[in-house]
Amino acid sequence: MSIVRWTLSIFTLFLSISAASGDEALSPDPLFQSNDVLDVNFSAPLTTLLAERPVVDELPATFRYTNALGQSVELEVKVRTRGRFRRDHNNCRFPPLRLNFETSQTKDTLFHKQDKVKLVTHCQNSSKYEQALLSEFAAYRLLNVMSNISFRVRMLKITYSDREGKRGDEVRYGFIIEHRDRLARRIGKPVLDIPTTSYRSIDPAYMNLVSLYHYLIGNTDFSQVRTAAGERCCHNHVLFGTEGGRVWSVPYDFDQSGLVNAPHARPAERFKLRDVTQRLYRGRCFNIENLPQTIADFQDKKHELLAAIGDIEILGAAKARKMTNYIEKFYDTLESERRINSEFIRKCI
Repeated sequence: MSIVRWTLSIFTLFLSISAASGDEALSPDPLFQSNDVLDVNFSAPLTTLLAERPVVDELPATFRYTNALGQSVELEVKVRTRGRFRRDHNNCRFPPLRLNFETSQTKDTLFHKQDKVKLVTHCQNSSKYEQALLSEFAAYRLLNVMSNISFRVRMLKITYSDREGKRGDEVRYGFIIEHRDRLARRIGKPVLDIPTTSYRSIDPAYMNLVSLYHYLIGNTDFSQVRTAAGERCCHNHVLFGTEGGRVWSVPYDFDQSGLVNAPHARPAERFKLRDVTQRLYRGRCFNIENLPQTIADFQDKKHELLAAIGDIEILGAAKARKMTNYIEKFYDTLESERRINSEFIRKCI
C-alpha cells in the first residue's frame, strides 16, 4: 500500500472514530426517556382552531395526564397551528400544532424543560392516516437507533375536547418532537441559524449516515444545505454546530417518505420517480470514501432497526409487515456489490 493510500485509510478511520465519539450525548429530557404511549387530555377551542388555523396568535388550552404516582397533572398551554402542506384545509382536516407550555408549571413533571414543542397530528380521520402517523413516528425511531444526533419523539394517545362545545370528544394518536434547543443541549452542539451552508461544512461521517438513512426510508423531500428564500435553513433539516466550523444537519418530517407512504405523499417531479416508495440516493460523490463504513454501520444495526418497528405495538400488523419488507429490500441492496455500485456510487451527486 502506498503512503498516500495508507494516509487516506487512517484519515477515514479517524473520521469514523470521531463520529462515534461525537455521537455521545446527554440523557434526553424526562418526556423522551420512555417509549410507552402517554394518555393525555387536550382541551382547547378546537372549533376556532380548526377553522381559523392561526399561525401567530395562540389560543388558551389545557393539557392533562396521569403521572407515575397515579396523580392527575394539569398544565396550561397555548396552542397554534403550524406547517405548510398539512396546515392547508385542502390537505388535512386536522393540522399539526405547536404547544407552548407554561414552564413555571412544568417543573417536577414529565414535561420538565419543555417549552414550545411540535405536535404531529393525524391529518384525516381514517385508518390509513393513522397508520401513516405511526409510520412517521417509526421513522424517527429508526434514526434514533443509528445516531443520538437525532430528534427524539414521544407517542401520545390524545382525547381532544372542544371548549366551545361544538364538537364531540375524539381520541387520536399524535406525537411530540423534541425541541431543537433541547436537542442542542443534549448533543452539545448549538443550533446554527444561517440561511444556507455547504456540503463540505457538514461532518462527513454524519452526512453519509443521513444520506443513507434517507435512502433507507425512501425520502427525497429534504435538503441538508438550503431551503426556500426567507426561511430557516434547511428544508426539513436543522443545522447544529458553528458557522465557519463543522456542521451537523439533522433531519425531521418524514411524511413524504416511502416507508411512511402517506396517502397524500407525492415525489417531486424533478426526480422522475414512479411514487414515493421508489428509492433514490442523494449522497455526495466527494464523500463516497465514507460509504463502506456507513454501510457497515447500517449492517451492524439491522436487527435493532427491525426491532424498532416491532416494538411499536399500536402499529397495524399489515403496515408493520410492509415496513419490515421495505427495510429488508434496503438490506438486499447493501449485500450486493453490483447494487451498491449502481444505486450509490453511480447515482451520487
